[in-house]
Amino acid sequence: MSSIIDTAIQCLRDESQALIDLIPTIGADFQHAVELILQCPGKVIVTGVGKSGHIGAKIAATLSSTGTPSFFINPLDAFHGDLGVIGTEDLVLAISNSGETDELLRFFPYLLARQIPVIGMSGNEKSLLAQYSSVHLNISVKKEACPMGLAPTTSTTVTLALGDALACALIVARDFKASDFAQFHPGGALGRRLLTCAKDVMHTDNLPTIAPTTLMGEALMHMTSGRLGLCVAIEQNNIVGIVTDGDIRRAMERFGDNFFQHTVAEVMTSNPKCVSPDTKVVKIDEMMKQHKIHSVLVVNDQGNLLGIVDSFCTMM
Repeated sequence: MSSIIDTAIQCLRDESQALIDLIPTIGADFQHAVELILQCPGKVIVTGVGKSGHIGAKIAATLSSTGTPSFFINPLDAFHGDLGVIGTEDLVLAISNSGETDELLRFFPYLLARQIPVIGMSGNEKSLLAQYSSVHLNISVKKEACPMGLAPTTSTTVTLALGDALACALIVARDFKASDFAQFHPGGALGRRLLTCAKDVMHTDNLPTIAPTTLMGEALMHMTSGRLGLCVAIEQNNIVGIVTDGDIRRAMERFGDNFFQHTVAEVMTSNPKCVSPDTKVVKIDEMMKQHKIHSVLVVNDQGNLLGIVDSFCTMM
């Protein structure tokens, strides 16, 4: 059993060290690659064979979901009709650990003839892929984590990480936002959370509203029936304050036995946090964490109460 654990730990050590070794290589060539992608008016076509192809497909998916139109094409398919999908406004990201993969290099004349920029990723700076690329990114590793030194392990990890580094750099360069990300992920849980607004989750039935002149005994009954742990003080259709569990605890400490003789106006928090119906749930969640509150009021343009969003509403 110990040899199994030791092998697993060594694998992770080898791959993590390779990632650390990759850091000093991030420089002018990486900057050039990012600039080429930013300047590309078309798509980023990612290509590779075998394990490099699998990694390339993931890189293409990451780029596409973060604002860079991209898809993967297998070089073998390119020679059977798919070359037509590569246009003169596109850019090719070609991946080959050796840099000498024949199937990959065979359609380079097509790319060069049409002056299509190529970002090459290989572990050999003197390879044909490196020579024919517009810019070359070095993914060389000292050794594979595979105990036999044969299966692509460390090299594929480094390639994937460099692809992620490109995507992250492009996110910053494009000022890509969480709301933009949601547009590309509308069906998933993350997309739903990023796209959901206050109006989609707010409580609207039997809202616990009360006049600021109401005595606290009656206010407590309203809070209990409302089941939201608060009451909203309203005067002439205007929100003037909010009474929460925290307000009540502090008032009890301050007023002691005379607590029930005091009014909502003496206990409430004035100017409660309000949002519009179109405010995103993620924004509300950030607001509640920042101000250490558990609820916000949803109001229209006139400041009238429409609903209440509590912390449970934001747990999606």
